[in-house]
Amino acid sequence: MTEPVEDGARRFSGAAASSSSDGNHRAIVPSSSTALSAAASAAAGGVKRFVRQQVPDSVLHNDGLNEAIRALPANYNFEIHKTVWRLQQAGAKQVAVQFPEGLLMYACVISDILERFAGATHVFILGDVTFGACCVDDFSAVALGADFLVHYGHSCLVPVDVTTLPCLYVFVDIAIDIDHLVATVALNFPAGTRLALAGTIQFSTAIQLGRQRLAGDYPSLDIPKVKPLSPGEVLGCTAPVLPKGNPDAPSPDALLFVADGRFHLEAIMIANPELPAFRYDPYARALTRERYDQRGMRSVRRRMIERARNGGPRWAVVLGTLGRQGNPHIVTMLQGHLSARGLPFVTLLMSEISPSRLAAIEDVDVFVQVACPRLSIDWGEGFARPTLTPYEALIALGEVPAWWEEAGGRGADTNDGDAGSIEPYPMDYYSKDGGVWNSSWHKNAAKAARPAGPRPGMRAAGGA
Repeated sequence: MTEPVEDGARRFSGAAASSSSDGNHRAIVPSSSTALSAAASAAAGGVKRFVRQQVPDSVLHNDGLNEAIRALPANYNFEIHKTVWRLQQAGAKQVAVQFPEGLLMYACVISDILERFAGATHVFILGDVTFGACCVDDFSAVALGADFLVHYGHSCLVPVDVTTLPCLYVFVDIAIDIDHLVATVALNFPAGTRLALAGTIQFSTAIQLGRQRLAGDYPSLDIPKVKPLSPGEVLGCTAPVLPKGNPDAPSPDALLFVADGRFHLEAIMIANPELPAFRYDPYARALTRERYDQRGMRSVRRRMIERARNGGPRWAVVLGTLGRQGNPHIVTMLQGHLSARGLPFVTLLMSEISPSRLAAIEDVDVFVQVACPRLSIDWGEGFARPTLTPYEALIALGEVPAWWEEAGGRGADTNDGDAGSIEPYPMDYYSKDGGVWNSSWHKNAAKAARPAGPRPGMRAAGGA
C-alpha cells in the first residue's frame, strides 16, 4: 500500500508566491490531479498539460471549509478550493451542479459547501441522467436562472467558450493503490512487453504514475492520445487507433485499461480489434482478460446499413436533446444529403432514445440518431428498424466507404480468417481529426469542411 499523505498535501501543493499588491499572500495551487499528471507527462517528454489556479490563502486555509471537505472521500479530488475561488471570482449567485450517477451521492454535501463558502445563494442540482461530458446541460442551467455551471466527473468535450454560461469541469481524479497496479502488471506481463496503457479520466493520474513506475521494466510502454482528450483518456465513443504494422512505431502486444467497467474499454477494443485487452479494476483490485464480439457487432451493423440502402425511402433524423449529446451541425449535414437524393424525411427531437420509443413511431423506414453512437452499436438488433449512427448513415447514402469495402471486399462478418483480418470500425465521434460524421466541437472551420478521407478514423497517437 502507498503511504498516506496529509489531507492538504493530497489536494494542494505548490509554493507560495510573493505578496500581491493588496498585501495578501497567494499560492499558485494546481489541483493534485493536474499537478501529478502534468509532472508525469513532462517527465516522459510528452505533451504538457499544467493548468495553475491562483487560490488565495483565505480559501486554502479556511478552517471551516477544510473541515467541511473532510465529509467527502479522501481519495476523490473534487477540487473544492478551486471551485469556491472560481465562483467567488465570477460573483456567481445561482449555481447549477451536474454529476454522473456514480457521484450524485455527494451532490448535497458539495452544494452545501458552495452555498456556505462560495457565496452562492442557490445551488441547483441537475437530476437528469448524465452519461458523459456530452451531456453537459448548460441549456437547463440557463433555464433555471443559473449564472454558473459546475460539471463533475468528465473532461471538457464541449469547450467553455461554447457553453451558454460560464462552466467549470471538475474531472474528480481518484487516487488508487499504485503499488498494487505495478505489482499486478509485473506478475502478469514479462518485462519488455510492449504495453499500451489507457483508462477513464478519473484515473488519469494513476495512469501517469503507473507509467513512471513501470518504465524500467517496460521501456516501450505507451500512453496513447487522441485530441482533444487527455493522454490515455478513452470515451465510450472516442478512442485512439494504435500503431499497426509500422516499423517506426511497433504495435503494442497488449492493452492495459484502468477502469471499473467495460463501456469505455469497449470503444478502444472496437477501434483496435486485433489487440489483446486486459482491464485492471482498481476497486476489485483484479486484472481480467476482456473480449468483444468484433465480428458479431460488425455483422449486425452491416446488415442494418444494407437494409437502409435497400429498404423504404422514409427517413427520420433524431436529434438527442440530453444536454449537448446531439449536434445540430450533424443534423443539418444529414438533412442536406437526404434532400439532395429526394428522400423524404422528418426531424425528431428526443431526450433519450430507446428501441421502444422508436418502435412507437410509424411511417419511418430508417432512423439515424444524432446522439450517442453506442446506442446503435450496443442495442443493435433491439431496434425494429435500422437505427444508424451518422457514420453509418453516410455509408448507406454512398457518401463514405464502409469498413468492409476498405478491406478489399473482405467483410468482417464472414467466417474466413481470424480476428486479425477485421478492419477497425471508427470510434472517433469527438476526435479533433475524425471523419465528417464526427461531432467534435474542437475542429476549426477548415478541418470541419474537409472531405472524408479514404480511411475513416484517427491517426495513431503517440505517448503522453
